[in-house]
Amino acid sequence: MNKPLLLERLHRERDQFEQLLNRVGFTRRLTMKGVFGRLSVKDLLADVLSHEQFIADRLSEILEGERYAPSVSFTALENFQNHYGCPDFESPLCEKDAPNQAVMDQYKNIAFDEIVAQELAVYSNILEAFDQLTHHQCLDHDLFHRIAEHTYRPYRRAGAAIHRWLKKINPEPK
Repeated sequence: MNKPLLLERLHRERDQFEQLLNRVGFTRRLTMKGVFGRLSVKDLLADVLSHEQFIADRLSEILEGERYAPSVSFTALENFQNHYGCPDFESPLCEKDAPNQAVMDQYKNIAFDEIVAQELAVYSNILEAFDQLTHHQCLDHDLFHRIAEHTYRPYRRAGAAIHRWLKKINPEPK
């Protein structure tokens, strides 16, 4: 993979995700529980935001010459979340494919519009940092895979849950 290809895929996946969120519509529907278990669209967007924040922080560290090492103890995992405000998603101790309850708790009392604003800012930070990185830095830090893992793969997971929920609440007429 190369930078232009990843950017093209990222933009395409991002557009699809935003279109889906726009399809959901009204704020009351965005906060309705039951989209994925007891989670709402707002909760799923908070999970997407936390993944994006995680990779934005890692990209910033790479640009500053810092090294990241996944948390290998539960204490380190907790310290990581306290320091960065998001889980250490690349730690072997962190569950990979399920929304993180600590993230849901963290964003529980934050308005959907504020989560959207934060998410847009973090997404912009990812694009800016990625633009500054060389192809060799991307290869050295496995960034093509890691960026995908923390951007459009969470869009797909959240999107699949939202699609299933929309079909359930708006069945197609026969």
